[in-house]
Amino acid sequence: MKTIEAMPTTQLEDPDRVEQVAAALRAHNIEAIVVGTAKEARETVLGLIPTGSEVHSGKSKTLEDIDVYAELVESGKYDAIRPRMFAMDRKTQGREIRKLVAAPDVMLGSVAAVTHDGALVAASGTGSQLGSYAAGAGRLILVVGSQKIVPDLDAALRRIDDDVFPWENEQVRARLGVDTILAKVLIIYREWQAGRTTVILVREPVGV
Repeated sequence: MKTIEAMPTTQLEDPDRVEQVAAALRAHNIEAIVVGTAKEARETVLGLIPTGSEVHSGKSKTLEDIDVYAELVESGKYDAIRPRMFAMDRKTQGREIRKLVAAPDVMLGSVAAVTHDGALVAASGTGSQLGSYAAGAGRLILVVGSQKIVPDLDAALRRIDDDVFPWENEQVRARLGVDTILAKVLIIYREWQAGRTTVILVREPVGV
């Protein structure tokens, strides 16, 4: 009778995938901080942004889940771009708005997925936040729940189609009465400038 050979030890192990992703990000010149909870993520974000800083963010379920959105935008402790932007006239000040949101000192947000090898994948209908993610912002801080970790780019795109887009479409439909679109996808795989991008990986699920 033929015996069944034991599987190699490396296949039997269950490595900490959050730490694995953090290591991959660091290898790509992206700072990675691992925290356990939404509360710890909030404290970490606020610790990275000095009071008075110019800061911008997209409307993010992740930022709402960690209870940081209101602190940055509504507390008055920071120079938040969103209130200034919404006070401007889009018809007569469109150029100024574009420039304002394209290059904030600090950009805060999230992504739709992060792959095991450290590729951050962001999706957008308008692309308004993607320019600052890629290069425009002086400092980029991304908060990413562990449920967003996927094996590869194909899985990241499936996650956008299956999880992120349906949720976002529901929000837009409720707010504006129309469907949204998936128009632009950004992949951040490596950072040229050390210290520009920080990813806060949260072990508990936050965001969509």
